[in-house]
Amino acid sequence: MDGRRIGFVGLGAMGGPMAANLLRKGFAVRGCDLSPQARAAFAAAGGEAVDDPAAAAAGASLLLLAVATAEQARAVLDAALPALPAGAVVVLHATVPPSFARALGEELAGRGHPFLDAPISGGRRKAEAGELTIMASGSEAAFAAAGPALEAMATKIYRLGTAPGIASTVKMINQHLAGVHIAAACEAMALGVRAGADATTLFEVISNSAGSSWMFQNRVPHILARDFTPLSAVEIFVKDLGIVLDAGRELRFPLPIAAAAHQQFLAAAAAGFGREDDSAVVKVYERLAGIEVEGRPAS
Repeated sequence: MDGRRIGFVGLGAMGGPMAANLLRKGFAVRGCDLSPQARAAFAAAGGEAVDDPAAAAAGASLLLLAVATAEQARAVLDAALPALPAGAVVVLHATVPPSFARALGEELAGRGHPFLDAPISGGRRKAEAGELTIMASGSEAAFAAAGPALEAMATKIYRLGTAPGIASTVKMINQHLAGVHIAAACEAMALGVRAGADATTLFEVISNSAGSSWMFQNRVPHILARDFTPLSAVEIFVKDLGIVLDAGRELRFPLPIAAAAHQQFLAAAAAGFGREDDSAVVKVYERLAGIEVEGRPAS
């Protein structure tokens, strides 16, 4: 089996650049997405675009899934597995509940497919640059087969063990922190503006003070520019913080801070901002306070 033949499902904001990097590194990639625009962009980059997961899986030694949810991953695999060659490796890049990753690993092992639980972090810009962080756990066979492809898409690859579910647990904790930090940044900036602070100055000072965070420095410029083009959408954190809270219930572990942040993402989605950038949580506060957080970050 040709180790450089890849089926790639999910050519969206993250998956499209990831698949394009694989093409640039010499892999033969057959990419699948429901969106005609995504398929056209992938074909323009030199890939073979299809609209059927089974067509993507046929003849592939690796099947990579960059979908958004566990439900989407399940639907893709139900369609793709009958066409996937024996022994081909499945790599799941979606953020999913650890329990889903564990169960999927057991199922795929029983069907003769090594599995890598491999969620990603870094956002669209890191995906475009081939500089993602990948958290991965799975069998040695899965790591050996998928390693070159992962290296084509990421600069940091964490091997977290041989059991699927470990990597999804680590990603879950990352999303807990990321979601809380975004919600806190939106709340803090709105409070500052409501209290009379200049938004641009506030951003500059906090960016160079102890209260800053990576999310504060990355997302607040979206708010100041009033550019809510979704690099990562509000609905993603409705899902991801939901995964965090579900894990807390299963473990009987209290998560009051994650729950409060989740409510703000739910409020933004309910207000019609679900498909906007996750920094659109600030609009919830703006509506309540009758303000707008606008400015221009100092260069």
